[in-house]
Amino acid sequence: MAQTAIVAGSDPEGLVDALEAEGLSVTRITDTVSASTLDDAGIDDADLLVLTDVAEATGISVAKDRNPDVRAVVYSRESLPEFAKGQADLAVDPALLAADVVAEELAVDDSD
Repeated sequence: MAQTAIVAGSDPEGLVDALEAEGLSVTRITDTVSASTLDDAGIDDADLLVLTDVAEATGISVAKDRNPDVRAVVYSRESLPEFAKGQADLAVDPALLAADVVAEELAVDDSD
């Protein structure tokens, strides 16, 4: 079964395309990240929540509450707020790693 990812925020680096190229099924949230938008995007069954906008960092705790196994990844040039640093599983600056490299790493299914 293909891994699923929810990507919230703009995608100037092309991460969605890179994730899809790695075989992930991607759902986008283009509105504010909330319990409702996460539910609509399928958070209960998602493997990854990827935020490209740190302003949506509160969505990490909501996502983890709904699905404790979801991996929360922040892919942004901006710093993650202090309150969210302990909740995120990974934070990556696009200036340091290209979208295709990040997607390749995220696509590795380490649940086995």
